[in-house]
Amino acid sequence: MLEVSDLEVSFPSEDGRVRAVRGLSYRVAAGEVLGIVGESGSGKSVSSLAVMGLLPPSARIGGSIRLRGQELLGLSDTELSRIRGRKVAMVFQDPLSALTPVYTVGDQIAEALLVHGGRSTTPSAARNRAVELLDLVGIPNAAERVKAFPHEFSGGMRQRAVIAMAIANDPDLIIADEPTTALDVTVQAQVLEVLKTAQEVTGAGIVLITHDLGVVAGTADRVIVMYAGKAVESGTVDEIFATPRMPYTLGLLGSIPRLDVGRGQPLVPIEGQPPSLVALPPGCPFSPRCPLREAACDAGEPELLPAPGAGPDHRAACIRTADLAAADAEGGDLAAELFDAHVVEAERVDAETRIDREVVLGVDRLVKHYPVRTGGLFRRKVGAVQAVDGVTFDVRAGETLGLVGESGCGKSTTIMEIMNLDPPMGGSIQVLGSQVEGLSRADRKRIRRDLQIVFQDPMASLDPRLPVRDLIAEPMEIQGFDKDHISRRVPELMKLVGLRSEQINRYPGEFSGGQRQRICIARALALEPKVLVLDEPVSALDVSIQAGVLNLLDELKARLGLAYLFVAHDLSVVRHIADRVAVMYLGKIVEIGGVEEVFAAPQHPYTQALLSAIPVPDPEVERRRERVLLTGDLPSPANPPSGCRFRTRCQLFATLDEEKQQRCIDVEPPREGALPAEPDAPVADHEVACHWARIRTVV
Repeated sequence: MLEVSDLEVSFPSEDGRVRAVRGLSYRVAAGEVLGIVGESGSGKSVSSLAVMGLLPPSARIGGSIRLRGQELLGLSDTELSRIRGRKVAMVFQDPLSALTPVYTVGDQIAEALLVHGGRSTTPSAARNRAVELLDLVGIPNAAERVKAFPHEFSGGMRQRAVIAMAIANDPDLIIADEPTTALDVTVQAQVLEVLKTAQEVTGAGIVLITHDLGVVAGTADRVIVMYAGKAVESGTVDEIFATPRMPYTLGLLGSIPRLDVGRGQPLVPIEGQPPSLVALPPGCPFSPRCPLREAACDAGEPELLPAPGAGPDHRAACIRTADLAAADAEGGDLAAELFDAHVVEAERVDAETRIDREVVLGVDRLVKHYPVRTGGLFRRKVGAVQAVDGVTFDVRAGETLGLVGESGCGKSTTIMEIMNLDPPMGGSIQVLGSQVEGLSRADRKRIRRDLQIVFQDPMASLDPRLPVRDLIAEPMEIQGFDKDHISRRVPELMKLVGLRSEQINRYPGEFSGGQRQRICIARALALEPKVLVLDEPVSALDVSIQAGVLNLLDELKARLGLAYLFVAHDLSVVRHIADRVAVMYLGKIVEIGGVEEVFAAPQHPYTQALLSAIPVPDPEVERRRERVLLTGDLPSPANPPSGCRFRTRCQLFATLDEEKQQRCIDVEPPREGALPAEPDAPVADHEVACHWARIRTVV
């Protein structure tokens, strides 16, 4: 249906032309899902924009793009406009920027029908069809929500609305460019299910562009791995995941924390950065980062050829494919061996009973409500957003507590309340043995030395006008350290986080995303803290860079004896790094306990849904798994449901009899000791807030 041959795309720059795509070829059949994966800058999105004809005029495009035999390159914008939205549709990464804020969602879906439907499509019919499409993609109360504006939809609902618009005219091809990247895992699972439904309804082929190999494993039929503008490996999803024949693919697969593997899994960081696409050196573009590099790799760039010992459609661009096949036949963790990845050996925190270790951070029945006001000059309070409503947990010396949950559950508010060191609205906060109520200014300054934070976006955390030396030195200058100490400490910190001393005078804009996050970690460690709060520190990074940062955090914890409060929405990352996990929903902790206990025997329906929504990078495992799909979106914290706050979305609630349901409606479940995983087995400190808790294995 779609045939892309020798696609070349380049852009002008001050240093010369950037060859963003270099000789890319692939085919997509009707009803087939092709996954395109790779690091940022590999050319994935540019190739899809070339298919859609949405590249800027400055782009130079070569090769061939044929849709059902019709050549698309060379068509005018008017001719392409007749194809876009009717034969080819696209789902963009950011649904809010894909929708016009001044028109209702229904009007925008109807517009797609009216533009391409011709005179036979009336506004009334288009309006009715828009309602049908919103209902098809799972928007509740579609007849009413069709009148809503984009800002009145949640992120997941907006993405579903964009998918509804994409399938409105039964296209032959749907291009989904990172359609789930900015979404919570539960919403991601819903969106992927909607894409699957859309494909079944339209029979369209799908090109799925993503950096999440777990999403590809559970969705795609075939996979293309891109690096430096070219395809470096392609094949069926089973072949790529089971027998990768390109070191880059092997590294990507090894860099992902897996939900179905315990803490003993080594993560594979791919050192270095992708090459500049302005003036590529001769030879294999991956060779500077490749552990199998040899002199012949620099002689010429390898072609995409059939991989030895693999299926007929499995191709790889590497001269060492036979060596990889032989090493794979010997068994073992090939990625870890090849990239010399190892598990950080640290003294286990459970060597000493948890109750005997010092509480370095304690939160008891913490409350934070924000007033909702209305009116103009004389404003009055009409309600309150219950962002945090009675949260209790503690972090002991040397351990990591993972705080997880969907966006809007109160994770960030909780850590901001801790970091402010102000008396809370309700409850208490204890930091390193000191209650925050009644702290003097000197006490606050002392505690801030021992309590530091690393934020999600490293670029927003660093002043772009200051060099790295000044950024790392600033906390020490504020705390009054002398210049000699600072001069010695800054190079030590850079070495500690894996940065070179000659980079000390560079500015943040000259570093990659992973390197910028390492700078933020070095800055946080400057005062030798005892507790580090990490707010989604790896969510914005490519998986290969993410692995390096997670390994660094493991090493620092082992070397410096740090305690972490690790906030994340990715439970596979939490399983890798945390000792204990607390699951938050709508301002409350609904389940808390040791990572192994909670992941092996989750007992709250919400925890079970979160775990089932995390994709596993293994096609066989993904096919066997049973998904727990949540219905609807997170209720408003300004008006939470009575009783159990999760009951409006709970998959267990629907199966209960009327008497048990009434208890969920009327009575808020207390946090109590969890059920034992096996008869007579100790429960330890595993607690769950559910009237009808039951064990359900979801991984």
